[in-house]
Amino acid sequence: MLLEPGRSVAVGELSVPLEALPDSQVESGSPLAGAVALTEVGGVEVGVWEHTPGVSTDVEADEVFVVLSGRATIDFTDGSAPALVVGPGSIVRLTEGQTTRWTVTETLRKVYIA
Repeated sequence: MLLEPGRSVAVGELSVPLEALPDSQVESGSPLAGAVALTEVGGVEVGVWEHTPGVSTDVEADEVFVVLSGRATIDFTDGSAPALVVGPGSIVRLTEGQTTRWTVTETLRKVYIA
């Protein structure tokens, strides 16, 4: 893990390897996404995730995240919640199984706890 006790990581400068999303998840554009696990606390993973501009779908895990940079709209396609517009400083809670559509307008980077 990158984040050991008594250490810090500059997550805004962290290199996150990005890959094309599966065609089945892409609705528009050619978004790339990737994640880096930083540490585990009490069996819970903490990491950084990034998604470039475009529209993609996902089935969510239990997670809380804080947006560091970028902008997106998250539509809950299962009707479980109203659409959210997120940007730097937004804190969001997702529940396992929620189906979402991410419309990313500026490369989004978040710290997640899942």
